Amino acid sequence: MSLHATPPERETPSPDESLAASFSLLLFSTDPARVREAVAAGLDAILVDWENRGKQQRQADADTEINHDTLDDLRRVRAATDARVICRINGYDPDVTPSEVAAAIEAGADELLLPMARMPDEVQRTLDLAGGRAGVGMLIETTDAVRRVEQFAALPLARVYVGLNDLAIERRTPNLFTAVTDGTLEAVRRAFRAPFGFGGLTLPERGSPIPCRLLIGEMARLRCSFSFLRRSFRADTEGRDLRVEVPRIRQALSEAAARPAPAVAADRRRLMEAIEAWRPEAERGR
Repeated sequence: MSLHATPPERETPSPDESLAASFSLLLFSTDPARVREAVAAGLDAILVDWENRGKQQRQADADTEINHDTLDDLRRVRAATDARVICRINGYDPDVTPSEVAAAIEAGADELLLPMARMPDEVQRTLDLAGGRAGVGMLIETTDAVRRVEQFAALPLARVYVGLNDLAIERRTPNLFTAVTDGTLEAVRRAFRAPFGFGGLTLPERGSPIPCRLLIGEMARLRCSFSFLRRSFRADTEGRDLRVEVPRIRQALSEAAARPAPAVAADRRRLMEAIEAWRPEAERGR
C-alpha cells in the first residue's frame, strides 16, 4: 500500500479528500497480531523502535515512553506484514550507526528514522550507509536542527517529524507544545517538501492535555502528511474494532481539511488557548 497514494477512481480529488487519502497513520508495535489488525484496519506503516541509548537520562523528568525493541522484534514485524516497516534507530554515532543501518535493512526495514540529528552530515552519512536500499527520515528535535532546517531540507529525506518532547526538553520549555505556539513548528514546516508530521493522534474526541481534534485541525492547516498514533491510542481503542475507529480518524482529517478559512482560524485560536492553559507542572504534582 502506497503511503501517499491518491485513490485511483478520482484523478483530481478535493483537498479534503486528498488529505484523508494520503495522510499516513503510523503505529509503534512489535506484536504481530496487533500489526496485522492495524494494517487490515487501514494503517499505513508500523514502527519498530530501537532508540534508547541515553534516552532515559535525557527524558528523566518527562512523561515519555522509552522502547527497547530488538532486531528479533523487527524481523517478527516484517514477517507479519507487507505494509511499510520503519525502524527508528539510535542517534548518529560513527561507532554504532553503520551496524544498526546494516542490521535494520537486512531484517527488512523499508525505512530508517534517525532521531536527535544536529548536523546535516549525520543524516547524509546515514543516507550513504543506506545506499538507497531503504529510505531515511529524520526527527527535528534539537535546537541545532531547527537552526539548520534549510540544510536538512536539501537532503533526499523520506519524511521529517518534529519531536516536540525532546525539543521542549532541549529548549527548557516546560510546555512541550511551545514550539506550536511560538511559530517554531510552522517555520520548520515551511522549509520542507518531504512528507512532514508532528505530534500524535488518537480518537478524534479524545486527547489529553490537548484535544485530538484540535491537533488534527493544525495538521490539516499545515498540510502535514503523517503522524504517529500515540500511546493513548492503545488505551482509547482497547476492546474496540480498529476497522471502525481508524476510518473515524480519517473522517476527522477530511472534515478538518474542508473547513472554511474562518473555522480554520477559530480552531487555531482554540488550540493556542488550550496549550496556554495547560500547566504541566500541575500534572507532575498529582
